[in-house]
Amino acid sequence: MLPLLVNLLLLGLICIGHAGLVAAVTNRVFGLPFSRRVFWKIRRIHDLLQLGFPPLLIISQGIYGARLLRGGVWSDLPIPWQCYIAICGLMVLGLVILAALRLFHRDPQQLRVSHTETIDIARRLGNRPVSRNHLYPLTLLPGNEILRLQVSGKRLAVPGLPAEWKGLSILHVSDLHYIGSPTLTYFAEVMRIAAGQSADLIVFTGDLVDRPELVDWLPATLGQLSAPLGCYFVLGNHDWHCGTADQTRQRMTELGWVDIASRWVSIEHHGLPLVVAGTELPWMGTFPDLAGAPAEAFRLLLSHTPDNIGWARREKFDLMLAGHNHGGQIRLPGFGPVFCPSLYGCRYASGTFWESPTLLHVSRGISGTEPIRFRCPPDLTHLVLE
Repeated sequence: MLPLLVNLLLLGLICIGHAGLVAAVTNRVFGLPFSRRVFWKIRRIHDLLQLGFPPLLIISQGIYGARLLRGGVWSDLPIPWQCYIAICGLMVLGLVILAALRLFHRDPQQLRVSHTETIDIARRLGNRPVSRNHLYPLTLLPGNEILRLQVSGKRLAVPGLPAEWKGLSILHVSDLHYIGSPTLTYFAEVMRIAAGQSADLIVFTGDLVDRPELVDWLPATLGQLSAPLGCYFVLGNHDWHCGTADQTRQRMTELGWVDIASRWVSIEHHGLPLVVAGTELPWMGTFPDLAGAPAEAFRLLLSHTPDNIGWARREKFDLMLAGHNHGGQIRLPGFGPVFCPSLYGCRYASGTFWESPTLLHVSRGISGTEPIRFRCPPDLTHLVLE
């Protein structure tokens, strides 16, 4: 009985290693600019590999083949299986090390103060603002946090900030994903909360519309926001997938927002220049040409994905704001996020990172295409610089 239990445990660990390997590869593939059609094909392959491997392993080598669950020995495994199982074993070891590193992770010293307030939007409205569509059952899962908005206040020490700008505040909004669930009522309420944050500057870092007709939600949502130094935005991969990028830009501009994609503008604050630049790569546009930008100016970059951090560092941006990864949406206890569509995997899932000379902040976003969040509530962030 003991050898059987040991082999069953080892088979389970192999399945975990396989799941981690497939997730790691898929994360990085999803960081590339594939069309929506190709994206969903890759997603189906991922799901098939994740769900199909455990029964394949148990049936082909547990019951038949090497008969590991019927008294067989591991040396009887075919060479290809031995090689792949060794890779899965290394992946399990890597996952253990990664979990340990995350356990001892500390925020960078540039994050001086962080506080949060959680607002139950359903309780605030007196109803659950979600559509009864095919995704509705997901919203009923115990522990789902899609309607529990976390309003975060962070005080960041940014080395390049002029002394005259101490206390400069930025409201960071990202990843609204208008897809119909949650409803317009939810987003309008979130933006009412955002409007009360009193920021000098407001930015939106992409993924706005997933259904073309929902562009009409903009006046009642982002149209509520304004700031003394302006509101600036870039779009993301879902806006590209949806095919509404041009229409969305026009509507946002009509509402007073400044489209900063593939370009930069210089604004003055207390007599000093602030360069705000934006990029939507790898899906749309280019990196902004910074020729002519004031050399002494504080540089702020808006990028939908944090994967552009390398370019930001080379161009000596002081602060970079991004979204896209949603914090993973599902965070496993003691381990953290598993799925993040990034070339860096889950390294920049969400939070604050010091990548000298650039301070990077990644938002968890407000919503997503799937209405499901565990241990990863939606995020609205008020940043105060010093």
